[in-house]
Amino acid sequence: MGPSNGKPGGLVRAIGLFEATTINMSQMVGIGPFITIPLILSAMGGPQALFGWIAGALLAMADGLVWAELGAAMPGEGGSYVYLREAFQYSTGKLMPFLFVWSTLIATPLIMSTGMIGMANYLIYFWPGMTPLETKLVAAGITVITVALLYRRVTGVTKVTKVLWAGMILTVLLIIVAGLTHFHADRAFAFPAGAFAPNKFLAGLGAGMLISIYDYLGYYTVAYMGDEVKDPGRTIPRAIVLSIVLVAIIDMAINLSIIGVVPWQTAVNSQNIGTLFMQTVWGKTGAALITLLILWTAFASVYTGLLGASRLPYNAARDGLFFSSFGKLHPKHQFPHISLLVMGAFTAVFCFFNLQQIINALMAVSIVVQFIGQIVALTVLRRRQPGLKRPFKQWLYPLPSLIALIGWVWIFWSSGWQAIEWAIVWTALGIVVFLVWAARGRQWPFGEKVIHEQYLSAQR
Repeated sequence: MGPSNGKPGGLVRAIGLFEATTINMSQMVGIGPFITIPLILSAMGGPQALFGWIAGALLAMADGLVWAELGAAMPGEGGSYVYLREAFQYSTGKLMPFLFVWSTLIATPLIMSTGMIGMANYLIYFWPGMTPLETKLVAAGITVITVALLYRRVTGVTKVTKVLWAGMILTVLLIIVAGLTHFHADRAFAFPAGAFAPNKFLAGLGAGMLISIYDYLGYYTVAYMGDEVKDPGRTIPRAIVLSIVLVAIIDMAINLSIIGVVPWQTAVNSQNIGTLFMQTVWGKTGAALITLLILWTAFASVYTGLLGASRLPYNAARDGLFFSSFGKLHPKHQFPHISLLVMGAFTAVFCFFNLQQIINALMAVSIVVQFIGQIVALTVLRRRQPGLKRPFKQWLYPLPSLIALIGWVWIFWSSGWQAIEWAIVWTALGIVVFLVWAARGRQWPFGEKVIHEQYLSAQR
């Protein structure tokens, strides 16, 4: 942990509360609401989609409190990797952190590529004749630009993040103001007959929450950068809670603003709902302006997403659980440049594929290994390492953990059998690869189980 405090050759602690919150919020908002509002309206069958946003926010907050305790106690690069490594070393050695890296190394670029493709699709407003191939090439080009802007010391990155965050806030404010000044309550609350029939509503709520939680994902981004955060024991929990509250308000306000202007029956069939909304309110000029700002906001999301994700393979490599080249820092600017370049390359390649089914499957893997795994990790660490310094403890423990567990199981089940089957296959393949790796390195279960309580030892 010493190098992170400013010593030569290590990461630099340069991220304060404001920067941490902007990093999380930029990743959370992104292009998500502007492509998922039609989806959640369709899933829930009308304006009752608002309850999907509320359910997603409650799950995000419950799970965020898991991240907050773990991130404050163990502020290391890689976030979930660190927590799973520390908790499961007692039972399954390095299997769980290995599976996390296995799933995330591919899942993150896949998810980032959807943001790149989303931006390319919104650019069609300015380039109506864009062919499918040209759209994919543009998405890959945006990836290259993103990596180029991230290829610098973290102090410079935080400055760019602030500017991108400001553009995101401007986008949101314009949409909310336009919505409030042209709001029609009869459109916003035009519930169809039987909208709240228990069976129909609950089935729709599961599908709606699956979509809305996708938009909230990112509230933990700064936890991946724990070694670069100032006063992480206070900053990480505060940034997580603040970003969830603020983005929940933003997402619900955007949803109401749009369906209060554009009838939900029309909105549900729109691919560029943000542009359609603003064109209805302020004409072509407004549509052009909001399209540019949506592109800005989406870029902020993929920028911060790659920023946080590139730290994961770095920490795994430093821990001897991934290729050693990923553990190298840039000799001048002190950031994990190999990891960034590889994840950027994967993202660019994935821009050329139709990835929806694969993404669903990999997200299902992430739910089991990462999100449910972390809930278990928090409880295990409380029992195994009671003396660990915890600057933040989960409020009302274990209630938030139980709520998060139920929510993630519900979402996993709602993802569909095809995604679940792919998740099983991918996890099984990961276990096979782990066993090969463990056999070659004489790790558990082919060697002794090594217990190293890194953070507990460091405070002694």
